[in-house]
Amino acid sequence: MQTDLVKSHLMYAVREEVEVLKEQIKELIEKNSQLEQENNLLKTLASPEQLAQFQAQLQTGSPPAAAQPPAQPASQGSGPTA
Repeated sequence: MQTDLVKSHLMYAVREEVEVLKEQIKELIEKNSQLEQENNLLKTLASPEQLAQFQAQLQTGSPPAAAQPPAQPASQGSGPTA
């Protein structure tokens, strides 16, 4: 009798966990679809030079240009120059 109680509690816990995982899978599939659409849009908007540069960065393992901080030329200052 005791084993039946333990078994039913375990089955209930497993069913709950399965429901949580199903919801997470659903959310991840939706997020993946959204990111694929965004990726396709960015590919269509990017110039061939940008795509080639991105492919080169992927092969060398360096981070994409968007992830790097933009270089600030020394001639640009925030205050007036006199």
